Amino acid sequence: MAVFGNNRDEKKLPCIVYGLLADVRGRPVSVDVYRGNTGDPSTVPDQLDKLRNRFGLSRVVLVGDRGMLTETQIDTLREYPSLGWVSALRSEAGLDGIYVLRTSESRKHLSKEDTVRAYKSLSQVEQAFRCLKGIDLRVRPIRHRTVDHVRAHVFLCTLAYYVEWHMRKELAPILFEDEELDDARATRDPVAKAEPSASVKKKKAARMTPGGWPVQSFQTLIKNLGTRCRNRCRAGNNDALVTFYELTESTPLQAHIFELLGLHP
Repeated sequence: MAVFGNNRDEKKLPCIVYGLLADVRGRPVSVDVYRGNTGDPSTVPDQLDKLRNRFGLSRVVLVGDRGMLTETQIDTLREYPSLGWVSALRSEAGLDGIYVLRTSESRKHLSKEDTVRAYKSLSQVEQAFRCLKGIDLRVRPIRHRTVDHVRAHVFLCTLAYYVEWHMRKELAPILFEDEELDDARATRDPVAKAEPSASVKKKKAARMTPGGWPVQSFQTLIKNLGTRCRNRCRAGNNDALVTFYELTESTPLQAHIFELLGLHP
């Protein structure tokens, strides 16, 4: 699958292409892997078949950037009345610095404000790619050779991001995360500059939660959880050795983290 293609890092190396399908909140739904010389727009028909056949969805509005939902792909989407789309016009000289959005949906079904919000939600998919490629999961390098193993590797990394996505939502009270962001995205002016909430400003300034817990990054939180151990113990003499396992005690912060996640190890 690794062949020379449009490498985003601009390095002259064989690469693969993987496409992520996410819901409106940026939660990963599925992932596909393609040969490295596959253009982004050509992956769209596969997603159409998946949405209609495997997921059985009767009504979907796809949001894609202007490099993904090209005019050719939009013509394909028009053949499916149950599939709508939101995208942007490609850049021309008269549009420098301006985004012109377009959609198949009428104002009755999707207001102009929600059209902008939908397009800007692509930033959450971009966050998923940043996490997969460099921040947390580091999908690269891929040291597999067979197609099945490469696809399994990418799938497991996406599955790990799915878990992380849910963890970040549940652990938002003790992370440097804006707990009001999801609601704000649905109500604030979609064109005006986004401003953090007063609560997250206060949390970041104090570096403490209202409950008195130190605010964490996701990386420091995982590192903290990593100090919890499961020890293999052996007791007795050579004639009668007993093997058992014992968990170390949780620190107060670890116990609080497990409580937020609804876990009771």
